[in-house]
Amino acid sequence: MRQPLEGITVVALEQAVAAPFASRQLADLGARVIKIERRGVGDFARDYDRTVHGQSSYFVWLNRGKESVELDIKDPADRALLGAMIGQADVFVQNLVPGAVERLGLDAGTLRAERPELIHCSISGYGPEGPYRTKKAYDLLVQCETGLVMSTGTPETPAKAGISIADIATGMYAYTGILTALYDRERTGEGASLHVAMIDSLGEWMSQPAYFSRYGRESPRRTAASHPSISPYGPYCTGDDKVFLSVQSEREWVVLCRDVLHQEDLVGDPRFRTNDDRVAHDEELTAILEQAFRGSTADEVGELLEGAGIANARLRTPEQFTRHPQLTARNRWRSVDTPAGALEALLPPVEVAGREAVMGPVPALGAHNESIRAEFGPGEEVRA
Repeated sequence: MRQPLEGITVVALEQAVAAPFASRQLADLGARVIKIERRGVGDFARDYDRTVHGQSSYFVWLNRGKESVELDIKDPADRALLGAMIGQADVFVQNLVPGAVERLGLDAGTLRAERPELIHCSISGYGPEGPYRTKKAYDLLVQCETGLVMSTGTPETPAKAGISIADIATGMYAYTGILTALYDRERTGEGASLHVAMIDSLGEWMSQPAYFSRYGRESPRRTAASHPSISPYGPYCTGDDKVFLSVQSEREWVVLCRDVLHQEDLVGDPRFRTNDDRVAHDEELTAILEQAFRGSTADEVGELLEGAGIANARLRTPEQFTRHPQLTARNRWRSVDTPAGALEALLPPVEVAGREAVMGPVPALGAHNESIRAEFGPGEEVRA
């Protein structure tokens, strides 16, 4: 069955997380993605760890379904080969250090002057202008600059997010921007020059706490695993474990008090009458909840909450998530080949009826050197 982006060619001069995350989404939709890697070294994300059959968990996550070719883009022959590839591409994605594409003649202005139909997407840390334009930007550093670290953790200790959230946000905005540009090109014939900065991407996701702090004139509330501005909303101890629950409305608060806690008098308690009151007295409310749950297991409390229509969850480790019964029941795992053996990977989040994502193999470094050179021009033979 034809895939949505079948026939689209993407040349990706990329490394690390943000750009590879964007281009992998395109590959899953059927685009041909040619990944340019440094000769003999490759994308440095290949060496982040050795946990997946001796391979990097980052690399196998971000690079399935791509072709890998090794180039030294400062070498004239390899630069000419890259130019030939871009000359036939629909999309060019790059996340080199600031200023590098201009020095190499790979900037949007130069490439799109020759081919206005090209979609050129640049990814940077802090954007093309301003005092931070040349500053190095890695995921945790951008988490610091956007206020995320100061909004996460405990009152005593700020903390980072447990995933590469700045990179992922940036990759998703690059991906959606490219899709939008492809759609627009179908109507106008014109490509686009896109720029996606990490500070802007994660900054968008930080807007609510930024508004809350600036206009509420309050410092960020760091409340560990509990919600900073809704109560009750967080983990609560039971007789054997913890259960996570959330009350989102006054109607749900009444139901929790009446049908779960069997303490309907709490509804009218001035300490808990509104959400603001409950947030102000969260410690007292937590003690009441945990006292009520002490004689039951987490499974029993979860069933009681579910029966009452109160949102709840169990705290799982990432490894436990890979065995989540809901994912198993929905057949969400697929085998993906890698140079060191198959692994189980999640299907992409968007389901299209009657169509399944491509989810091609993870390439070895330079696996497509010969075929790419044969297709786009001889360039220089691959050095041993």
